[in-house]
Formats: sequence, structure tokens, C-alpha cells
Amino acid sequence: MKKKTIAAFLLLVFISSDVWAFCGFYVSKADGTLTNKTSQVILVRDGDRTVITMSNDFKGDVTDFAMVVPVPTVLKKSDIKVVEADLFQRLNDYSKPRLVKYYDRNPCQQYYAKDQSVSMSEVVVTAMAPRSKKSIKEDEYKVTVEATYTVGEYDIVILSAEESGGLYKWLTANKYKIPKGAEEVLEPYIKSNMKFFVVKVNIEEQENLGFEQLRPIQIKFNSPKFMLPIRLGMANADGDQDMIVYAFTRNGRIESTNYRTVQMPTAKNIPLFVNTNFGSFYANAFQHQWMQQNQNSLFLEYAWDVSPSNYVKCDPCVSDPPNFEDLKNAGVWWLGKDAYNDYVNQYEPQKQNVFFTRLHVRYNRKAFAQDLVFQETPNKENYQARYIITHPATGDLNCEAGKKYLKELKERRKKEMDMLSSLTGKGYDDWDVVMNIEEDETIADVSYATLNKEIKTEAPKKKVGKDIFMASMALLSMITMVGVSRRRK
Repeated sequence: MKKKTIAAFLLLVFISSDVWAFCGFYVSKADGTLTNKTSQVILVRDGDRTVITMSNDFKGDVTDFAMVVPVPTVLKKSDIKVVEADLFQRLNDYSKPRLVKYYDRNPCQQYYAKDQSVSMSEVVVTAMAPRSKKSIKEDEYKVTVEATYTVGEYDIVILSAEESGGLYKWLTANKYKIPKGAEEVLEPYIKSNMKFFVVKVNIEEQENLGFEQLRPIQIKFNSPKFMLPIRLGMANADGDQDMIVYAFTRNGRIESTNYRTVQMPTAKNIPLFVNTNFGSFYANAFQHQWMQQNQNSLFLEYAWDVSPSNYVKCDPCVSDPPNFEDLKNAGVWWLGKDAYNDYVNQYEPQKQNVFFTRLHVRYNRKAFAQDLVFQETPNKENYQARYIITHPATGDLNCEAGKKYLKELKERRKKEMDMLSSLTGKGYDDWDVVMNIEEDETIADVSYATLNKEIKTEAPKKKVGKDIFMASMALLSMITMVGVSRRRK
């Protein structure tokens, strides 16, 4: 059962046994252990204004759902909305790593080559809200209710707290099971005078609206800080955590300022048999690159100008790019006609520039001691994580050009297998189960299965050669040492 999670400038407390949640820690009104694994967030940024959309795929009794999100200010009701859940699916389908297919032309015949592309397979409360701005046992907890709202199917309370222990006790007094270490991770946000955005489901409103699954929540605020508090997700984390960030800015890519942002290897030719399980291939490739980067880097998986005026938004495209409505729903507020900006109290002229960045980060307590801090850059270079497979030519290859082609195909396929090993860190034997390909039956001499056997046969010879060389060097070293010893005598 997958437990997925989401986050952005927020702590959050989530209740569920099967969720896409947020980057924070879970709390529960029943005994049991809940853990975070995967997060997704849409992040829109321009100037000091930020819009964050948090998705969840909660399954279970909605009375067991609750979350707490630290925010820099007391949010107004107009700063909070719900959006349709399929927005996340469309952004993921469009921006995820992709496999590109090409077809070799038979040199003994005359016909046109075809090319296709495919995308990566998928690997990724009861009511408690007070209704007035009064402290709840303020002397004991030092927790104040700043505002209360009902938005869509959610009841929302904005809290302020003077100390992490008070907030911890307040949640505990309201029968939430708080994970060990939560008080410690709350402390920095309390000291920064953050407010706390508390969300639960309004059962009556949910029934009236007719939504069976909980919809994503979107919030907006102004803050000079551009960050995601991933440390909060480690309070009850179960091993390494993954986060996908879909970021929209006006001028260019986003990148981390306190950790390295690196590109996943792209435009690499890999063996044809990867086509049977591209998702597994990419999972291995990501894990290997993450380990090579010492487990403390963010990985770029897609970057492109997706402005409505830009008609080429991917190469190749594996699904429809985000349209005008998708961008508006994601929180890109500067698109369209002149609009009044509440934050600067003036009308802003129409602007159409939108740049889309997809980042993938895998984090843990040891490698990521700090929250993620971002910046927008002027870099508008297009990028997408793409991998290439090539189907062999079919038909009669007995002409001279065909024989030459088979010889070149053999060398090319050996390079593809070397590339596969380089990208994933796995040897050829790990892929034996998918070596037999129907297309290779007519070119058995250059099939991957045949080449794999040749490589295995050649490998011991190479090892022996290396062993002889090392032994020779060791012997030479010993002779030299003996010679020096004799001269000293």
C-alpha cells in the first residue's frame, strides 16, 4: 500500500492509512504508526508572492484526516481555495522522464523510419474548530485561535503559538497522537513567529458537494522566504523521502541555494529491452545518480518555457502540455487580462511568460540537515530527462549494406549495454530476464542475449589480465624494496 505525501513552506499533520500527504509529520486520533514516503507540490513564485498547492489521495474514513501547516501570516479566507485533483496527474504525465523510440531503416530496402515516444511508467476528525478568536486554555498552552473558515469540504483554523511545547500539548489535549520528536521540529517555526494552518474535513459540506475523495488545497501568501520545510517530514519518516516539485515562475528555472541542483543524465541510448519496464529502469537510474551525488542533491527532470505564446513545449511530447486553464488553476496569477493585485494595491498589466521546472529530491535526516531554500534564475534553457531505444531493421539483410549494418548494430548494442550499466550501476546479469526480444529472433548473432554471453566470456579474461598486471606490480615493488635493503647493508 503506497503512502504518498506533499509539501511546501509548511508543516503538516496528516491522518490516513493510504494517502498522498504533505511534507510534515502525521498525527492520528487512534493508535498506530503512520509514515511519510512521497510528496508532490505545485509551487508558483514571483517576487515575494507564493502560491502553494498541496495534493492528497486520501482513502479511508475522512474523520481520520487532519493536517497542520505553518504559514508566515494569518491567511484570509480569499487566500485559500480547493482545486481539482487531476491537475497533478496532468502535470506529472506531461513532465515526467520519457522514453523515445526510433526504428532503423533496412539498408537493403527503401522505406522511411518512424519515431515515437512514451512516458515513464508509474514506479511515485471530528469537529474541533472554535469559532472565536480566543485562547484555548491560553495560560496552559499559549495557543490562540486567530481565524476560522470553511472552504469547500474543509474546516480551517489559523493558530498562533508562543512555544512548541504549548502547541504540542494543545494537539495532544485534542486527542492527536503526536510522533516522537515533533516538539523539537516545531521549535524553529515557533521562534520564527509562524502561524499554523489547521485543516480537517467538514463531513456535511463534503456530502453536499458530492466529492468522494478530498481535493487539493491551495494557499497564497507574501513572504521574502522561498523554501520548503522538508525537516518536518522526518519526524515520523520511514526511511528516505521523495518529493516532486512542479514549479512555475515568470523568468526561468528554479534551483536550490543551499544544496546542489543537478540534471539527470539525458539523451542516452539504452538497450531495447528497457522498453518492457522503463519505470524500473528509471527508478534504478535515479537511485544510482542520487548515491553518486552523496545523497544530498536535487535533480532536474524537466525545464521548459510553457508560455501560451510558445508553441513548442517539449521534444518529444508524451502528453498535452499545461494549457491556460491548467496554469491558472495551478496559481499562475499573472496570466490573462489586466488584473487588480491585492498585495500591491494596483492593477498589473497582462503578462504571459511562464517557465516550468520539475525537480525531484530524495532526502533523509543525515544528508539534509536544512530545509530547502530556492531561488528563481534567469536560465531558460530547455531540458527534459529522455532516454532512447532503437528497434533493429527488419527483413532480409543479406546485401553488403545489410552485413555492414549488422556489424555496426553489434557494436552499438554493446555500447547501449555499457550505458545501461553506467546509468543504473547494475551489471548485465541483472537484466537477463528481459533479454529475449521477439525482434531479435531474425538477428540472433547480434541479439542482446548473445552479446551478454560474449561479454560474460570476455570478462574473466580481462580480470585475469588485470590480476597479472597487479601481481607484476607487486612483485616489482618487492624486488625494488629488496634492492634498496641490500644497498643499505
